[in-house]
Amino acid sequence: MTVRFRTIDESIVGDHYHLREDDVCLYLLEFTSRQGYSFSKANQLIANLKKKPTASAAELEYKRAAINMCAQGLRDALDPDWLARATLVPIPGSKAAGHPHYDDRMGSVARLIRPGQDVRPLVRQTVSLTASHEAEEGARASVTDLIEAYEIDETLAAPAPKAIGILDDVLTAGAHYRAMHTLLSRRFPGVPITGLFIARRVFAA
Repeated sequence: MTVRFRTIDESIVGDHYHLREDDVCLYLLEFTSRQGYSFSKANQLIANLKKKPTASAAELEYKRAAINMCAQGLRDALDPDWLARATLVPIPGSKAAGHPHYDDRMGSVARLIRPGQDVRPLVRQTVSLTASHEAEEGARASVTDLIEAYEIDETLAAPAPKAIGILDDVLTAGAHYRAMHTLLSRRFPGVPITGLFIARRVFAA
C-alpha cells in the first residue's frame, strides 16, 4: 500500500467536528461509513484491522496482514527525519487492559513502522467503553467521557517528547484525537502534535 498523506484542511474539517482549524491531521485513505468490507479496499483493510482478538485463527491472519499493511503505508508516507525525532502515541482501543477484547492494534502498527522507533502508550485507558463503531447513534463517548477515562502513564513520560504523532485507525468526529491532544498538550506544553490516521470517515453519495 503506497499512498501519500492527505491533510485535513478547511474544505473537509467540518466532517470531523471535534477538530480545530489549527490541528494538524493527516490521513492515507477514505473509509466509507455504513458500507461493508467489500465496498472498497479501504473498507476491507479497516474491517480486518478491527477484528477482535477473540476472532478465529483465520480471521486473525487477516488482522495481522492488515497491521503489516498499515505499518508499510505509514512507513512509506512519513518523513524519515520527522520519524527520527518523533514519539508515536497510539490511541487506546475501547477496552482497558485485562478485558478479553483489549486490542493494541495501533501499538502493533506503530512498532512495525521503523526499527527503534520511539513508540510510547503515554495515554492509557482506565475503564472499558463501547467501541465507537459499535455504539448506537448518539451514544458514542464524548470528549469529556474520554478525558475522564484516560490518564497519562507517568512511567513513560521521560524523556519528554520532541514531537508527538497521535496514531489511530479511523478519524470519525475526532473525539478521541481531541481527548488525547488535550491530555498530551497539558502534560507536554509546547510540543508539536500531529494526528496520523489510516483513514478518515466519509459517507456514500
